[in-house]
Amino acid sequence: MRPSLKTKLAVTIGDPAGIGPEIVLKSLMSEEVRMTCRPIIVGSRSVLEEAADKMDIAFDFDSFEVLNTGEIKDRNFTKSKPSPEGGKNCAAYIEKAAELAMLGIVDAIVTAPISKEALKLAGYGWPGHTEMLAELTGTNDYAMVLCGGPLRVILTTIHTALKNVPAMVTKERVLKTIVLAAKACSIMGITEPRIAVAGLNPHAGEAGMFGEEEAAEISPAVREARGMGIPVTGPYPPDALFHKAYKGEFDIVVCMYHDQGLIPLKMVAFETGINMTVGLPFVRTSPDHGTAYDIAWKGIADPSSMTEAIKLAARLGGRSRQ
Repeated sequence: MRPSLKTKLAVTIGDPAGIGPEIVLKSLMSEEVRMTCRPIIVGSRSVLEEAADKMDIAFDFDSFEVLNTGEIKDRNFTKSKPSPEGGKNCAAYIEKAAELAMLGIVDAIVTAPISKEALKLAGYGWPGHTEMLAELTGTNDYAMVLCGGPLRVILTTIHTALKNVPAMVTKERVLKTIVLAAKACSIMGITEPRIAVAGLNPHAGEAGMFGEEEAAEISPAVREARGMGIPVTGPYPPDALFHKAYKGEFDIVVCMYHDQGLIPLKMVAFETGINMTVGLPFVRTSPDHGTAYDIAWKGIADPSSMTEAIKLAARLGGRSRQ
């Protein structure tokens, strides 16, 4: 489906100390992006102007709406590392973008990368964008969906220590994620989805020899989801499942923890991976990479993932206007 020219997006600039300002400016200069959406840039205008000047980005500010948000008013702010100032400002950008979406002023939001450490330094308890947006919108059932190349993955648990994962893999949580996987496929226009569920343990537990989570929690969730009419199978041994998904046998993989899904996806689509939050009352996408402080403010950041995130938000958000 061709994106609607009327799609309105709120695009946040992320942590001002990171590559967010640079990749936002570069992405919005892309002809394919300009043809698909009407963006409102949410961020500190002084940060954007300095980024354009310092990195020789010929950005026409008169052609875009910039919603000057946050407390950075000049160019004397910390760059290329996390800081309380950066955390406070990127949170302000996200809050404003969510407000615009909740009010129906924009059809979707696209968020540039933030630093979890900077959020913590600023006194916030959110471990990332996903949890922050869920709280701001009063959303209880939500999940991260990552898209890249031929792979789509959805995460049952997100930002938590690996030692916490087994106790969090419950029938209820897995079932909720399968339901959200079906919803994500519907949002993306996949009318007959093939949903696969990964096991938690090696060999999907090998009949209980390597773990009980598959038999006790994951398989019952799959059976209940099938009883609800959701086309889902599994749990499959993760080491073999991703090869099958890569070859096109499945449309989306339900993963048990963060790195189980992110490692294969970033292996095949590091530069173009996209993060989408499903369950929110609006479409939200983001590039699937971080603030990249090591290359921030040097003019060498690749905007490909941000560009893809904007294009996806334009396509999905535009459906609400059709």
